[in-house]
Amino acid sequence: MMIILILGAQSQSPRKRPVTNDKRPVATRKRIVKSKPLTRKDHREAEQRLTDLGYWTGPIDGRWDEASRHALIAFQKVEGLKRTGRLTRLDFDVLKSARKPVPLETGEAHIEVDLMSQVLFVVEGGGVITHILPVSTGSGKEFVSEGWTRDAITHPGRYKTYIKLPGWKKSPLGRLYYPVYFMVGTAIHGYPSVPVKPASHGCIRIPMFAAKKFYEMTPLGTLVIVHPSIVRSPAT
Repeated sequence: MMIILILGAQSQSPRKRPVTNDKRPVATRKRIVKSKPLTRKDHREAEQRLTDLGYWTGPIDGRWDEASRHALIAFQKVEGLKRTGRLTRLDFDVLKSARKPVPLETGEAHIEVDLMSQVLFVVEGGGVITHILPVSTGSGKEFVSEGWTRDAITHPGRYKTYIKLPGWKKSPLGRLYYPVYFMVGTAIHGYPSVPVKPASHGCIRIPMFAAKKFYEMTPLGTLVIVHPSIVRSPAT
């Protein structure tokens, strides 16, 4: 007897799905693409762009130093970005399309301090912002000094610089670097710590790298305008 075997396609067992701890839908996982890391050339372009917009940077060399970090923090504050001082792809993209801030007031040369965003603007006569720095102002907390209990407040108002002291100045509350006083006991001065939020006893802290230059470029009698909040429209 002849037995004829007819061989057909064999049924295949279903494939096992790969084991993963990722609980997101597959379609969602496929859409995630890592952004290209920023290069030194990108950092140099960012430094140049910050300078063009008026933010106070250091050398335009692509090295992300303290001056670059503080300039970016000021930019992040003005633009409502996360205040990190680290240049991300998002920061870089916003930076490339950003416009230069405008001062709240024009007229004579002056200093504007925005307490809400914690930023200082150096304004030339005619209303051109030339330098922008991050600051840290009064924390609002109580403190005791020389037997007196006070609140750490940077009071809004219009003032004029009346005394400048070179180098380090020792005060009951600590050391001030190149202080420029605009109110009794209150100065704009360099300090090693300038956090992104209010943290001082009432003075206006600025980054150390800019303190001496700020002291030199600010004549006595310069108007200092401290505002609780400044709404600025970008320059057109």
